[in-house]
Amino acid sequence: MDRLNPSATDAVSSMLNAVKVHSSVFCLSDLGAPWGFEVAASKIAKFHVVLEGKCWLQPLGSEAILLSDGDLVILAHGAGHAMRDEPGSSVVSLETLTSDHPLDAHARLDNGGTGARTRLLCGGFGVSDTSDTRWLSRLPDVIVLDSAAVGSWSESLVSLARLEADRAAPGSQAIFTKLADLLLSQALRTQLGRPDQNHWRTVDSDTRVEQAVRLLAQHPDRPWTLDLLAREVGMSRTQLAACFRASIGDSPMRHLARIRLNLAARSLVTSDKSVEAIARRTGYASSASLSKAFRREFGIPPGTYRAGTLSVSVRELESVR
Repeated sequence: MDRLNPSATDAVSSMLNAVKVHSSVFCLSDLGAPWGFEVAASKIAKFHVVLEGKCWLQPLGSEAILLSDGDLVILAHGAGHAMRDEPGSSVVSLETLTSDHPLDAHARLDNGGTGARTRLLCGGFGVSDTSDTRWLSRLPDVIVLDSAAVGSWSESLVSLARLEADRAAPGSQAIFTKLADLLLSQALRTQLGRPDQNHWRTVDSDTRVEQAVRLLAQHPDRPWTLDLLAREVGMSRTQLAACFRASIGDSPMRHLARIRLNLAARSLVTSDKSVEAIARRTGYASSASLSKAFRREFGIPPGTYRAGTLSVSVRELESVR
């Protein structure tokens, strides 16, 4: 199947296409003031969507942040934090709260007093090992995006989540998870596209480096060398290598290897093509050369990966669920 627009590839799109986010909705919380809970720090990135009302987020050691209807907050590095109806309200651990007030069959938590109501969609997400996750380390500890910042598209997703929350129908957990996937992708795109994200501004400021990124992403099967790529974008080998590393954080050939292996990993789990066919499609001379590179990158051969081996981050996420 041909892409509708093969030329429309930029650095942010390349990264988002490579990353595989596995979100998990822990619970839908319907809380009456006063209320408060705290979430311990962990390796799992966390998120909260305010579907109704308002609340205060307080990352450990930081000032409290007011969240209102439609806001999305991402704690990209799993920082510990507290959620309250007001800054002075007492908190209990989330584990204690869900233990004393078990979730219902639809993973919903109803708790708190008789005051103003707040409805939260809370969850976490992990990133699979098929992608270069170093860009995650560049994200702030806390990302707060209101509906105006993310756009009307995400407002529609939040509206759908509200409708689903009102229904309490079978399958709501799966629907919430799919909506969370879309919200997180949109939020990450918004964050990475901001002008204060120096990493991406550097890529966009050098059109020749961006052209090199685009060529590698669109044609990973070509027999690329540093000389060939440099000629294609009108730079010397030395200049391209230096500018590419400064912008991307890696060498052109290492970046190409990651693209090829990411594509191979996705093909293994989304198609029934042979390893030999996938090798040719991703620029490897044979299945043996792909298997060697795949094992070096992921620690397992392609066949084992295809059989259903999950990344450490996804296993951790599922254990939290």
